[in-house]
Amino acid sequence: MSVEPLSLALLALLLGAIALDLLIGDPRWLPHPVVAMGRLIEVLERRWNHGSPRARRCKGFLLTGCVVALVYALAWSGLTLLAWLHPWLGRIGELLLLASALAIKGLRDAAFVVADPLVKGDLTGARRAVAMIVGRDTDTLDEAGVTRATVETVAENTVDGITAPLFWALLGGAPLALAYKAVNTLDSMVGHRSERYADFGYASARLDDLANWVPARLTALSMWLAALALPGARWRGALAGTWREAPGHPSPNAGWPEAMMAYLLGVQLGGTNTYGGRVSERVRLGEPHEPLRVVHIERAVRHMHGAWAVFFLLMAAVAGVRSAWA
Repeated sequence: MSVEPLSLALLALLLGAIALDLLIGDPRWLPHPVVAMGRLIEVLERRWNHGSPRARRCKGFLLTGCVVALVYALAWSGLTLLAWLHPWLGRIGELLLLASALAIKGLRDAAFVVADPLVKGDLTGARRAVAMIVGRDTDTLDEAGVTRATVETVAENTVDGITAPLFWALLGGAPLALAYKAVNTLDSMVGHRSERYADFGYASARLDDLANWVPARLTALSMWLAALALPGARWRGALAGTWREAPGHPSPNAGWPEAMMAYLLGVQLGGTNTYGGRVSERVRLGEPHEPLRVVHIERAVRHMHGAWAVFFLLMAAVAGVRSAWA
C-alpha cells in the first residue's frame, strides 16, 4: 500500500525517485507506464470516438473516468500486493513508479538535443530536433524561433513533467502521481481543439486544466524564488509581470511558467506560431531586453532545475509542519 500522504517517509521516497530520474531518466529498454496508458487511450479512442457531438462528449467523459480510475486502481493494488509480500518490495515498487512519473532528465536532455546543433551552426538539425518536442511548424524557424520554441517547452513542461507529478505524489503517493500522468497523457492525445477531438477530448482537456491549476502557479513562484540565488536572473518585476500577463495565454496554466521564464531570462516569448500552415497569434510574454539566442536554452534549463528544487523544498516544509503537529 502507498505510504501516508504528506509524510516524511513519502518525502524520502520522492527524493530517491528524483535522484533515480536524474541518474537514468527513462531508458528505452525499461517498460514505461505512460506508454501503456497511451496504447490504452488509442484503442478506446478508435472504438468510442464516433457519433453525434453530444455522444462524443459523453463518451469522452467515460474515457477520461475509465482511464484515470484504472491507472490509479492498478498502481494502488500493485503496491498493496508488493507490500503484502514484503514491506521493502512495496517501498521499491513505489520508488520506481514515482521515478517513472518524473521527467527531469528527459526534459533537460530534450532541450540540449536542440541546443547542440544550434551551437554548431546547424540550423537544419536544430529544426529537426525541436520538431520532436513541439507541435508547431519548424521548417522556417530561425535561431530565435527555435530557441523560443525550446524555452517555452521547457517552461511549460516543468509543470507537466516535474512539479505537478511531485505535487500529486505528495498528496497521494505513486497511485495519484500516475493518475495525474494519465490525465496529462489523455490531454496530449485527445485534448485538442480539432474537429476530431473538440467534443471527445473536452473532459480530458478540462480535467488537465484543473489538475495543473495549483502546480502551475506554485511553479512560477518557485522559479522566481530560485532565481533570487541565480546570477544574471532578472527577478525584479518578474512577479508583477507574470501576474499581469499570464492570464492572457490561451492555456489557463501554461502562461504562468512561460511568463515567469520570459521575465527571468529578459526575453520575450509568445507571438506568431504556425500549425499545419495555419497562423496562430499568441500573447507576448516578458520584455525583450535580449534577443533570443541559443544561450537562453541553457539558462532556461537552469531555471527549470531551480524551480523543481524550490518546489520540493516548499512541499517538504508543509510535510514537516504537518508531521510536527501530528
